[in-house]
Amino acid sequence: MKNTLHPLKFQPILKEKIWGGEKLIQQFNRKSNSKQLGESWEVSTVPGDISKVVNGHLKGQSLQEILEAYKADLIGHKNYKRFGNDFPLLIKFIDAKQDLSIQLHPDDDLAKERHNSFGKTEMWYVMQADKDANLIVGFNQDMDRDTYLKHLEEKTLPKILNFDKVKEGDTYFIEAGRVHAIGAGVLLAEIQQTSDVTYRVYDWDRVDDEGNARDLHNDIAIDAFKFNMKDDFRVDYEKQKNASNKMVSCPFFTTNFIDIDSEIEKTNTKDSFLIYMCVDGEVELSTETTSDVISKGETILVPADIKDFKLRTKGAKLLEVYV
Repeated sequence: MKNTLHPLKFQPILKEKIWGGEKLIQQFNRKSNSKQLGESWEVSTVPGDISKVVNGHLKGQSLQEILEAYKADLIGHKNYKRFGNDFPLLIKFIDAKQDLSIQLHPDDDLAKERHNSFGKTEMWYVMQADKDANLIVGFNQDMDRDTYLKHLEEKTLPKILNFDKVKEGDTYFIEAGRVHAIGAGVLLAEIQQTSDVTYRVYDWDRVDDEGNARDLHNDIAIDAFKFNMKDDFRVDYEKQKNASNKMVSCPFFTTNFIDIDSEIEKTNTKDSFLIYMCVDGEVELSTETTSDVISKGETILVPADIKDFKLRTKGAKLLEVYV
């Protein structure tokens, strides 16, 4: 059993959202009739939304089942010691046709205490953005609890938020406790801790087809805020060809950018699984015994005990993720 793991592709878990659109269907060939497809969960062990394998001899098994059976062979010894049978990451693609709500997420301590969950630190890589599309990250001025609450009460919260116009390739690191929102017209890849805990603080006063507003969580969100965090959320990174270029490295994940146009041999020395998200083009990932292709909008997980493999393409861009 120890030698039977292979790179894993999963069935996307599709999520309709009030703010979703059709880019995931049009650009990534997701199978849905929805006009409001907001999210495609690529790698997940969130209860009720657990990824299932679609390739190889493990086809049909869930990521949770595989983790419990293979343990450190799947995620690495240090990760298994740290996380046990809890897979640490949730990987998504997101299409915002409308603005998402203004929100933030609790850190590990608060999420554990309140929700028996990991916290949610995350990052975004913009894959496509309509003209003048924005991301909201942080405040546009020094901020404290009382000033924030005054603007919240007076419904002038957007006045104190930081809006950034974005384009393809822009990357943001969103620590737990930082206010943020994805703006209308942005298609992005999201890498985050395994958590589905979101504190929604403002939703643009919108209502659904039946006139109902979505729930807000201001009573509990205020304790999760980390005011006056440094404005270090914009990520600058190298783009050297056919190499792993460091984007984000934090206690919860590391993400590299790979712009590849040939064949490169990879050796995994991280004692961790590797996840590849294809954000442009198409690439073949091959081991001694397997070969899989991922195209733009697809994801593959390479188990920790697969040490040597090749990436081959005439042109692709990848996000390489590990813990």
